[in-house]
This record gives sequence, C-alpha cells and structure tokens, in this order.
Amino acid sequence: MRTASRFLIVIIFLGVVLGGIFGYKFYQFGQMEEQFSQPQPPAQISATTAKAEKWTPELKAVGSVEAINGIEVANEVPGIVETINFESGDTVKKGDILIRLDAAIDEAALRTRRAEAQLAEQEFKRVSDLLPKRAVSQSQYDETKANFDAARARVNEAEAQLSKKVIRAPFDGKLGLRLIDQGEYIGTGTPIVEINMLNPIYVDYTLSEKELPRVARGYDVVATVAAVPENTFKGTVSAINTSVNPETRTVRIRATLENEDNLLRPGMFATVSTRQPEDREVITVPRTAISYNTYGDFVFVVEENDDGELIVNRRTVQTGNTRDARVAVIDGLREGEQVVSKGLLRLRAGQRVEVQDDSDKSAEASE
Repeated sequence: MRTASRFLIVIIFLGVVLGGIFGYKFYQFGQMEEQFSQPQPPAQISATTAKAEKWTPELKAVGSVEAINGIEVANEVPGIVETINFESGDTVKKGDILIRLDAAIDEAALRTRRAEAQLAEQEFKRVSDLLPKRAVSQSQYDETKANFDAARARVNEAEAQLSKKVIRAPFDGKLGLRLIDQGEYIGTGTPIVEINMLNPIYVDYTLSEKELPRVARGYDVVATVAAVPENTFKGTVSAINTSVNPETRTVRIRATLENEDNLLRPGMFATVSTRQPEDREVITVPRTAISYNTYGDFVFVVEENDDGELIVNRRTVQTGNTRDARVAVIDGLREGEQVVSKGLLRLRAGQRVEVQDDSDKSAEASE
C-alpha cells in the first residue's frame, strides 16, 4: 500500500513538472507568434537617384606592350671581342659602335686586295693608252679591264668583311643586359645585347569581331599597366589587322602610345580603352548600388505601395562601362528613379524602408 502511494505521488509530481514545462513553452510560442504577427519596422537605407550623364563610349580590352623596333643584337661573323663600348642599360643612337671584334687578319687581307687592285689599275691604264695606237688587241684590253673590275670587287668584299667586325646599333633605343665579355670568342649569331625603341611604343590588343565597326584608325586610346597603376598612357589606334582570327573570332588592333619616361616596357600586360569620338547620354548609378551575380545584375528600386509607404523592389539591369565609381546602366532603369546605394544584402523585395541618407543631397551639401 505504501509503495502504491509513493508511486502515485511520483506520477503526480512528474505531471505537475511536465505540465509546467509544457505550459511555459506554450506561453513562449504564443509570445513569438505575437511578435511575428506585428509589422516589422522599416529598414534604414541610403538612396541615390539614377542620373543621365554625357559619357564617351569606350571599348575595354587587354593587350601586350610591344616595341616599335626591338631585337637581340648578334654578330654575323665569328671572332674575339676586342673592345666593348657600352654598358647595360645605356641609351644609344643609330650607328653607335657597340663592340669591335679582332680584325687583324681581315685588315691584312684588305691591304693585299688593295695592292692587287692598284696593280690591276696600272695595267689597265697602260693597255688603254696602247689600244688607240693598235699596239694591243681588243681581247687584251677586255682581259685587263675584267682583271681590274675583279680586283676592285675583291677590295669591296674585303671592306665589307672587315666592317662586319664592328657591331653598331641598328636604331635609336635603350640597351638591355650585356651578354658577352671582353676577350671572349663568339661564334656566328651569338646574342650580344637586347635593344628596344621605347618612345613611342606599341600596344597590341584584340577586340571581338562584333566591335569592329566601332573602332577606326585615329581613335583615342588610353592604357594602364600594373607596374605604374597611377599613370595613364595616351595614344591613338595606328593599325587594324585585315583579317579576323577564325578560332577566336577576334581582330588584332595596334595603338601607338607616348612613352617619354620609358615607363612602358615590351612584354608588359596592359588594360586598354578605345574611345569613340562622340559623346553619348547614359544612365549612371554608383557602383555600390549594383549587385553582381551569375544570374544577372540587379538593383533595388525605391517605390511607393498602395498605402503610400516606401518599399524596395528588385529589378534586373544590364550594365555597361564603369567610370569614376559610377556604372552605366544600359537597360532596366530610367533617369530620376531612386535606388538603394548601400546595404543591398539585407533587403528583400517588397520590404518597407525608410531613407536615412540621401547620397545626392549629401553630395550637394558638401559642394
């Protein structure tokens, strides 16, 4: 009997405890439902107005910097380096002597050829004087003339061979690293030094075939490189390839840039903007107002609902170029429409909002 009473007391106690727990949880759920049923306060946002601006249309591409003239100087004939007249990094003019090869044998051969030519010339003069007197035959005259011409040709050959022992700069430019040493024997075609003409300089890039009608010779070009991102290099389109690459369907464009400070070097990766001559009116918004994703770019447009409250609606847009932290909107937005400029991630379509900061008014106040 006592065991049954104790068992009953335990059951009653557990029932009271569990009932209290369930009652408390039920009360909490009720409070939560009440909170959720209440309207959410408007989200605080920053807004801006889509503006119409005059922009110069431009085509962006990437390319590579190329020297107008750039080669690796090499020798045509073998020999021992006798003198070196330059240092790595020097600036040279066309015709400046870079190195001299030992030319003792060639100089001796030239003296021999000149002596032979002098003797042949004297013999030719004697025969020429005797021919009018019929003292020599026409065949003798022809033979001595041929000998004289051959002797002069051998002199020219020896002079040309000797001149190859002197390596000169083929054009104005800046030298790279010296690749040979004093007294070194160098075979035919040994690289001596790299030379590049750096001002002006080319930038080669490609555009899609559909952009071909929008570019022409003489159009302005602006290029930037990672080495000096704060600098812009201006130039013009100087050539357009006559064919389209059948594999990539792109056309190669070449622009000539000013490079007075020699900041651009051949081989640099460049970002290139080709600008068209006339301005166009475009709708622009701050870059922070655009949400970029794989399914398309969109903005949140501030509108009024039927109750006169401000809400935001998501709208897909087509974007264009970016300039000075503003993005051109090609389609999907009209001039004067108000869009959210900051805090897009915490918004949803149809959500009530309150404009806390109007970027346009703040900009006007600062001016």
